[in-house]
Amino acid sequence: MSTANGGLLNFPTYQFRVKQEKGNRYIFDVIRKRFIALTPEEWVRQHLIFYLITDLNIPAGLIGVEVSFSFNSINHRADVVVYTRNGEPILLAECKATNVEITNEVVDQICRYNYALNAEYLLVTNGVKHLILQLSEEKEWITLDGFPELRNKI
Repeated sequence: MSTANGGLLNFPTYQFRVKQEKGNRYIFDVIRKRFIALTPEEWVRQHLIFYLITDLNIPAGLIGVEVSFSFNSINHRADVVVYTRNGEPILLAECKATNVEITNEVVDQICRYNYALNAEYLLVTNGVKHLILQLSEEKEWITLDGFPELRNKI
């Protein structure tokens, strides 16, 4: 479990590079390779990124952060996308601050995003609760009990 900037998270504890500058806190993003404003949502996103890399053994080069895409002529950004080695999205993740409930509206948001990205797995997390969905062969979303074993699918 990890704490700081938003309370207790349902992730292991990781060592982050954090700095304070002009009264603001920043965290180093290993994917974007720069310091990012440390908001409660970013705290959750960075934990997810470290979990994917450290615990699920996903190569950092297969992870995209704040991935831009267009859907219905509107520009959007996906918080985290994990790609296969062929460049196809396999997991689409939406990160929320710990105080944001995972509601049907949040799930609808990531499902809309997935119309453009076509990932097999969807993840919505506020750092405390993780909702993980897998698209079945029958094209129905199944709720999983834990994180999928992505390493074998990338």
